[in-house]
Amino acid sequence: MKKDLISIKDLSAKEINDIFALTDKLKRDKGKYSQALKGKTLALIFQKPSNRTRVSFAVGMFQLGGTSIYLSPEEINLGVRETIKDVAKTLSRYVDGIVLRTFAHQNAMEMAAHAQVPVINGLSDLSHPCQGLADLYTAKEKLGKLRGITLAYVGDGNNNVTHSLLYCASKLGVNMNVAAPKKYEPDSDVVKQAKEFAALSGAAINLYNNASDACENADIIYTDVWVSMGQEKEAAKRRRVFKGFQVNKKLVSLGEPGCLIMHCLPAHRGEEITDEAIDSKNSIVFDQAENRLHVQKAILIKLLGKG
Repeated sequence: MKKDLISIKDLSAKEINDIFALTDKLKRDKGKYSQALKGKTLALIFQKPSNRTRVSFAVGMFQLGGTSIYLSPEEINLGVRETIKDVAKTLSRYVDGIVLRTFAHQNAMEMAAHAQVPVINGLSDLSHPCQGLADLYTAKEKLGKLRGITLAYVGDGNNNVTHSLLYCASKLGVNMNVAAPKKYEPDSDVVKQAKEFAALSGAAINLYNNASDACENADIIYTDVWVSMGQEKEAAKRRRVFKGFQVNKKLVSLGEPGCLIMHCLPAHRGEEITDEAIDSKNSIVFDQAENRLHVQKAILIKLLGKG
């Protein structure tokens, strides 16, 4: 039976830890897995532009002995030129897996429902599972553990990265504080589900409307852009609303000594994060970016191979 990755919500803690364990092996011995997906082909369907997601999946398939095909918005025009259902059924006859980077989360769910091959959500408006998994893997790599640490997320709480972090943190016993302005808090259903997962893992999920309160004694401070793709018309308003939610030297000083700084990139330097913060010794931003490659290779082996 084929398995998809649409949201971290659908993964068990064991499945997440299995992905992390395989990622460790892939980082230690890349050559051992150089033929793991030999003869396999991955379709990359992107409605939204990408740097890290596209490159990391394409390079990852190459390093695993497979190949990838990039399908741009103009080539597919998903849901307009052809229905998602028909695209899913057709591509299933050609390829071994599909990565979809889309606007609406429903598109990813519909693609998975009709495809006969595994579908990976490369980003939707609600969820960014590969980013969330890579982030928590990186945190574990740097801190040596996850259970009991505190991750403070500062900025736009109602975005795909925040939601994926909430799911992943709550399943793995990571305390998570989210600081966002009023009306920009995470999706209420996601928070409710995360708190249910946290009750089982022993984690705490807290929401704040003040960045300082959320970052006090944090082990990690995380942020993302204030203006995401598709929100350009709101840019001026968002910059005003989020003015007090910038990750800078003063905010980082509230965390634990050596508090780590994370950002999923691309960064709007001078807005949600300062140069001083993102370029500091505390920053593990580019380790996160690298680990997208390694974690996604583990995901690909789990879904497309015999992992």
